[in-house]
Amino acid sequence: MQSKTEQKHRGIIPVDFNISKWPWWAIVLILAGLALSILILTSKNYNDTFIYLTLGVKSTLRITLFSFLMATVLGLITGLARVSKNVFLFNASTLYIEIVRGIPLVVLLLYIAFALVPVLVEMIKAIGVWGITSFPNIGLFRSLATFSIRVISMEGRAIIALGFGYGAYEAEVFRAGIQSISKGQMEAAKSLGMNYLQCMRFIILPQAIRRVLPPLGNDFIACLKDSSLATVLAVPELTQMGRLRRASTFRVMETFNVIAFMYLSMTLLLSSFVRWLEKKMKIEE
Repeated sequence: MQSKTEQKHRGIIPVDFNISKWPWWAIVLILAGLALSILILTSKNYNDTFIYLTLGVKSTLRITLFSFLMATVLGLITGLARVSKNVFLFNASTLYIEIVRGIPLVVLLLYIAFALVPVLVEMIKAIGVWGITSFPNIGLFRSLATFSIRVISMEGRAIIALGFGYGAYEAEVFRAGIQSISKGQMEAAKSLGMNYLQCMRFIILPQAIRRVLPPLGNDFIACLKDSSLATVLAVPELTQMGRLRRASTFRVMETFNVIAFMYLSMTLLLSSFVRWLEKKMKIEE
């Protein structure tokens, strides 16, 4: 029978409370979150600000979800083109990635919203006018000829711009994931009679997607934060609603404290999910 002293030394009863190893960063965040939560519940100014800004959270989440969905699809297609042996596909995808990654996201947002979208609308109208002249009995062309730029809201333009911008980054994530799979697996699949598309669909992509899920999660968090750039288009997302609240009440501290609290809450929740996903999808080497 061991004594308590021996048990303590063997680690059965932990007595070495080394406070230098405590997660102080988490403790500080929890205390700050609790303090701000109490202020929101007890202070009228904080409570009114919180209720007002919840309207912007819906728009923020909507922009993030749709833009990142677009970015994922665009990134997968572009990533496949980047590893393709087709010269045109490789160069076109590389050109897209280099251009988009070389332009600040806020500039890309303004350029797409106020330059590209109007040009595309004019092209759609031109196609409609041409269609009415060539095929007067088809009603679709009449709809295209009367297509208005007002149909595309500023929120829609922000979604397109963010999706287009993040698509270049997701393309590199997918490319890295695909190239991380051993070439021998592709050769083995071809030896079984599979063509290139079958090899990618059934062998390479399932493994690559599993490997890129954690970095995709990190980019999703970044996209959530970058959705605040939609404020330059006056989209009523969280940051814009905060600016309106500050301008109408002059409550600067309350407004920006609540904005930071909301963004931090969303990003911490997503970060926890990403860490859980990394453990769940971890590949044993």
